[in-house]
Amino acid sequence: MTDGKKDVLRPTDEEAIALARRLMRSARYGSLAVIDPESGAPLATRVAVATDMDGAPVILVSSLSAHTGGLQADERCSLLLGEPGKGDPLAHPRISIACDARQLQGNDNHRERIGRRFLNKHPKAKLYAGFADFSYFRLEPRSASLNGGFGKAYALGRSDLLVDSAANEALAAAEQSAVSHMNADHRDAINVYARAFAGAREGDWTMTGIDAEGIDLACGDDVVRVLFPQPLSSASAMRAALVKMAADGRKKLETNAIA
Repeated sequence: MTDGKKDVLRPTDEEAIALARRLMRSARYGSLAVIDPESGAPLATRVAVATDMDGAPVILVSSLSAHTGGLQADERCSLLLGEPGKGDPLAHPRISIACDARQLQGNDNHRERIGRRFLNKHPKAKLYAGFADFSYFRLEPRSASLNGGFGKAYALGRSDLLVDSAANEALAAAEQSAVSHMNADHRDAINVYARAFAGAREGDWTMTGIDAEGIDLACGDDVVRVLFPQPLSSASAMRAALVKMAADGRKKLETNAIA
């Protein structure tokens, strides 16, 4: 650097990209910052978050909320994701994403999919999701600042954050049927996924989403993200991948129990 200042950013590598995507997929809540249209000052609030098939954050907000007016007046916003955890909150990974907010209208082709994925992650929101004053926004990422812990700062672009897979549309069409089937008939396999591949506790785990890179699981307030060994290239590959992961996961748990 010519100005003599030390560059605090690390080169963006696969590990940083994987962490950023995991934080986005796993987040259930985040801090949203908008511009207050009346004062012009920043306005921050807490919102429930889910993701679209490609990983873009989505939110469900009321038109009565001040931040909704901010998004409608100026699409620029920032979303902070990452749970503090135990100990020093600043020691835990978090990501701040600069976004452009796009409100989904009733005739938007993506609205049904986004609503379904949001409600799978936040089932209690079904109580008010259909109210006339509530609407979904898709937050289009432009860039992001990732802090993976002390001395681990990265700058990421849109292509680092989103999964532009050719299988996204087909997976979106097949996702709900697969999620419902797994939750109804294969809760034992879901429990295996959580324990074997995410190190989670044994519990009544459910599947909340499937995308090209992995699956999202929940048990009460706990959520985990499990990646496929290889990203899915088509919707038809989903069943075989889930079956193999269940078998591999059981073997892993058995081996760990013996050891």
